[in-house]
Amino acid sequence: MEFVEVCNRGEVPEGGVRTVKVAGRAVALCNVGGEILAVDDVCPHAGGSLGRGRLEGETLVCPLHRAQFNVRTGEALGGPTTEALATYPVQVSGDLVRVALSA
Repeated sequence: MEFVEVCNRGEVPEGGVRTVKVAGRAVALCNVGGEILAVDDVCPHAGGSLGRGRLEGETLVCPLHRAQFNVRTGEALGGPTTEALATYPVQVSGDLVRVALSA
C-alpha cells in the first residue's frame, strides 16, 4: 500500500472538510475530534463535491441535496442515495497527512 502526502494537518481544522487529490482521484479529508478520515469526494447521488459539504460529528452532508454519509464507514445515512462512499487509510506523521487509495 502506497501512502501519498496530501497536506499538512493544520489545513484540515477540527470539524472541517477539505478536498485533496490522490493519484488523480478527489478525496475528502474530514477532521473528527482531531482524527483525520478520508472518503471519496464525489457524492454518488449527483456528483457534488463532499469537500464543500458540512461535517456534523461523524456525518458528512453533501452541499447539493443533503445526502448524508458516515465518514468512518462510508455508509449512506440519509438523503437521496443509499450508495456508500469508499473510505481510505490515512497516516498522520507529525504535521503531514498521507492517504492511500487501497487497503
